[in-house]
Amino acid sequence: MNIYGDYEKYLELILETLSKEVYKLNDEYKNKTGYKLFEHFISRIKTNESMIEKCKRREFEPTTYNALKEIKDAIGVRIVCGFVDDIYALAGMFKKMPNINVVEEKDYILNVKPNGYRSYHMILEIITNFPDCEGNENGKYYIEVQLRTIAMDSWASLEHQMKYKKYIRNHERITKELKRCADELASCDLNMQTIKNLIEESDNNENIIS
Repeated sequence: MNIYGDYEKYLELILETLSKEVYKLNDEYKNKTGYKLFEHFISRIKTNESMIEKCKRREFEPTTYNALKEIKDAIGVRIVCGFVDDIYALAGMFKKMPNINVVEEKDYILNVKPNGYRSYHMILEIITNFPDCEGNENGKYYIEVQLRTIAMDSWASLEHQMKYKKYIRNHERITKELKRCADELASCDLNMQTIKNLIEESDNNENIIS
């Protein structure tokens, strides 16, 4: 069973188009500011098996409609930025893109999860030139976007690996240590942002004087 049906071929094309747009934004931002907008761009199309499993876990029938319209993460993108401000800059740019609507936002940077997880999540609805499973000629597809700093991404990756280990002893202590590490990394992100801001202020003052 291919849960994406006849629409699978469009997913890679949609992802490719978005990727080009994001890299273009990165080039423009670097030319303007001297800084990269992001460090890493990671993307994937959720596999057929993973999507079927997620549909069942979310108590949806494993149908094409549910995979593409209800779950909303067949296409996934994770963008890893150097600084916290870059995350919000990117989020703002997504909101201004033509043919894109933001249908969901979750700011886990300002609203940190109890375990220390930090990230900025968006669900984008993109209007395409491809048909969709609702019969629309200019079909609508969804893209899940996660925006993180390098520190946030490193913590989330390690926490994810350890979360699925079996027979863990001292679970309560490990949970507290993970939260402490997350808070320390967040403090590091804040310090790095402050340093960047100070450097930019110095450059601006020098340009004014000259």
